[in-house]
Amino acid sequence: MIDVYTMGEALGVVSSGRVRHDSEAGLDVGGPELTLAIALARLGHQVSFLGKVGADELGARITTVLRGEGVDVTDMREDGTAPTGLLLKESRVGHDPRLTHYRTRSAGSRLSPGNVPIDRIAACRLLHVTGVTPALGLDPREAVETAVGAAMTAGVPVSMAVDYLPALWPSLSEAEEVLGELARKSSILFVRQDELDLVKPALTADRQVVVTRGAKGASVRSGGVRYDAPALSVPVVDTMGAGEAFVAGYLSAVLEGLTAQERLARGTMLGAAAVTSASDWQGLPTRAELGSGFRTS
Repeated sequence: MIDVYTMGEALGVVSSGRVRHDSEAGLDVGGPELTLAIALARLGHQVSFLGKVGADELGARITTVLRGEGVDVTDMREDGTAPTGLLLKESRVGHDPRLTHYRTRSAGSRLSPGNVPIDRIAACRLLHVTGVTPALGLDPREAVETAVGAAMTAGVPVSMAVDYLPALWPSLSEAEEVLGELARKSSILFVRQDELDLVKPALTADRQVVVTRGAKGASVRSGGVRYDAPALSVPVVDTMGAGEAFVAGYLSAVLEGLTAQERLARGTMLGAAAVTSASDWQGLPTRAELGSGFRTS
């Protein structure tokens, strides 16, 4: 059985210093759902990823990385008429990296409802979606809504990370409408502190609401009790991927039936591991490392 089914845009990632001066760059792959899928697969969970890539070398690399990390890519689609999207990440001393996305008319933004395998989603233990994919266009939005509908019909719990990115939305009101509706359909909701007002109607006692606060840690209410976990103090190389890693750690513990405090602990540990690496996912622990007392410092 598939433990977690997830879907979204996978990107090529080019990292460098300031492009106008730097003569060298690193090549990686990324995307929030991709990072989550790899994190869960490394912990021994069965994960399926649905996404579209171009018929190009970046697309081939993404599929190869996912397959190599043990993620099921049965439902990956190749679009021969659109390129794989690209993220340019320029490092800046004392500041967060400058991010430039090249995703207009990309293959990933063409994910559509017809690509969603209803039967496979209905047979998984958990569906995870983010607020990034519905922001990419009408087709990706309907694809996510179709997947969520299939899960709910089959009684499969839905997990959602709000991941509100203002630059992707035409207006705040549209984001509130779309993300709010998806949040209300979710059994487990991951929301940043600054996103609470965006999905306020969904913050009810009938779902697990996990609030992340970056360096201030995270909290969850379970059974009417609030549990908190501080962030771990580690050397920070790059904060990208930390949120997705936290979600993966938390969901891993959910799948194993662990307590609320243990879920937060595993989430914060994976989030800490993510920030110690320049890659969103390459520094994440395997099941063996987790079981042997993996340390981030």
